[in-house]
Amino acid sequence: MSVTTSASAGTNEVVIKVAGRFDFSCHQEFIRGYKVYPKGSKNFVVDLSQTEYMDSSAMGMLLQLREYGNKEGGVALVNGSESVKGILKIANFDKLFKIA
Repeated sequence: MSVTTSASAGTNEVVIKVAGRFDFSCHQEFIRGYKVYPKGSKNFVVDLSQTEYMDSSAMGMLLQLREYGNKEGGVALVNGSESVKGILKIANFDKLFKIA
């Protein structure tokens, strides 16, 4: 499990990439990745291209991120595998997040 964060220069966007298992074991690392920015100041993109598994605690972390980020730009969940997208759809996250 690995969480990396990168901010795009000149934009208001921060990319958080989760590799491996997205579960409670990466909770602190995930939160540290976005709490370095003031609340409501950034749009977040969560790159799930290397996410092998996610559980309910990961969904809770995504909901916390949604509350923390810029309300206008929101949070986008991108590059998830078909199984990860299926989990998100079952949980109706497609109604709360931009999923691509």
